[in-house]
Amino acid sequence: MNIRKTALGAAAFLACAATLSLTAAPPRDEQLPPSQKLRFAEMLIENYYVDSVAPDSIVTEAIVAMLKTLDPHSSYTSPKETEELTQPLDGKFSGIGVQFSIVRDTVCVVQTTAGGPSQRLGILPGDRILYVNDTLFTHPKMVNSEVLKTLRGPKGSVVNLKVKRGDEKELIDFRIVRDDIPIYSVDNVYMVTPEVGFISVSRFAEDTPSEIDDAISKLRARGMKHLIIDLQSNGGGYLGAAHGLASRFLKPGDVTVSTKGRAVPDTRLTVDKNYDTGVDRLVVMVDQFSASAAEIFAGAMQDYDRGVVVGRRTFGKGLVQRPFPFPDGSMIRLTTSRYYTPSGRSIQKPYAKGHGEEYQLDMLNRLSHGELWSADSMKIDSTLEYRTLRHGRVVYGGGGIVPDRFVPLDTTNNTRFQRDIVAKGILNRFVTDRLDKNRTALLARYPDNDTFCRTYDIGPEYDQLIVTARAEGLEPTDQDLERSGRLIAAMLKGLMARDLYPDGTYMQCVNPLNQVFNQALDLILDPEAYNRLLQP
Repeated sequence: MNIRKTALGAAAFLACAATLSLTAAPPRDEQLPPSQKLRFAEMLIENYYVDSVAPDSIVTEAIVAMLKTLDPHSSYTSPKETEELTQPLDGKFSGIGVQFSIVRDTVCVVQTTAGGPSQRLGILPGDRILYVNDTLFTHPKMVNSEVLKTLRGPKGSVVNLKVKRGDEKELIDFRIVRDDIPIYSVDNVYMVTPEVGFISVSRFAEDTPSEIDDAISKLRARGMKHLIIDLQSNGGGYLGAAHGLASRFLKPGDVTVSTKGRAVPDTRLTVDKNYDTGVDRLVVMVDQFSASAAEIFAGAMQDYDRGVVVGRRTFGKGLVQRPFPFPDGSMIRLTTSRYYTPSGRSIQKPYAKGHGEEYQLDMLNRLSHGELWSADSMKIDSTLEYRTLRHGRVVYGGGGIVPDRFVPLDTTNNTRFQRDIVAKGILNRFVTDRLDKNRTALLARYPDNDTFCRTYDIGPEYDQLIVTARAEGLEPTDQDLERSGRLIAAMLKGLMARDLYPDGTYMQCVNPLNQVFNQALDLILDPEAYNRLLQP
């Protein structure tokens, strides 16, 4: 390129622009490279726009706009956003405990942090936050930093939310007391039977593999031979953590995941040593919110016929983002490759470039066409058929991990009364009050979490909770109590156990009402049924 000629052309164009000439135009025989054209446009705005503008703002908007034309997961974050968004995987903070995305002008809950205030009150993935402290919290220029600044705050401080859920006409009120957000990724560990252990993993953080090692060691000391790993609503995290967890259950040399990209080297992560977990039968629980690293782990177990996957088709995120930090602390997370399960399948669900909003609404689409209720409604691309590596079973790519055993979404225990007793904080406040009065006596009679969960009669506490709810203006019908009574009692017992004991496990009390868990347990206790699912 003739640099001198290009520079002269640019100067001529600026001169014409400065005099507001409508007839002059830049020379047509020269084409600016895209990078120079972008810088040239920024310079024009900065120097000649009618009002003063901040150059940083222009550049940021340009970066955000460019990334939106690529894929749903490439993103830009400011220095503050970068720090705050990485804290759940690397550090600790106080807030309400939700991961979110901004769809159009509204904050949508992607998932709740396990054990955090929002989960305890019953906020669900898909909920849309419309009001914060009675102030409308939606506008077209909503950014992550604004959401984080509003929802986070000192431990013990209160924030009131109004939430839109699905097609429900009325908003749901939540009174949330901010708390320290748990940073552990392994949040429930207990023995289901004398030989079956249970571990739930809420995210894939840097320390997840070592946390799993500790959990397995604890369970083996109690006689564990078979294991259920719960990845429901696990939105993923670090690729290395997924590789580390998969390595615990595969053989040296096995590939856990591979990545392929246009401009970065292809990678194949392999198991580097033998990990003696002592686990025979393995079942992995998943649902439609299990994504990214959770899908890597589930896919590796499925591809090597190492475990049975139970639940519903996973989210379908098979794009790998690489962080590119700027000196000021801001960062671009750019999709640089796709990841593939050991059999070679990509599990990234289809998307149209520049249509991120449609991509975010995929869950509502699954619900509307019945996929969450019926296996026959699952959209499976039969042209993307693969075989598992040991037994040659048929598995599919093209959008999430399809479970080996489908379990429909179960809402039979849900009622408005059950939702409100949680959302309005009545259940949490009741637990706090009862434990304030009875903690010492309960610990003396029930010295550990397992004894409490197995033997404590929650009936009197449940009856008193219903009396308390009525006193606070919630009047359940007989049908409400018939449908939701067992769930409310299980939640009450689980919350008490979690707050009483350092290793208190909420899920030990609630899991018996979870149909995915029940199917997983049935399989792991029935070797013939388990092995049949692993055969072609």
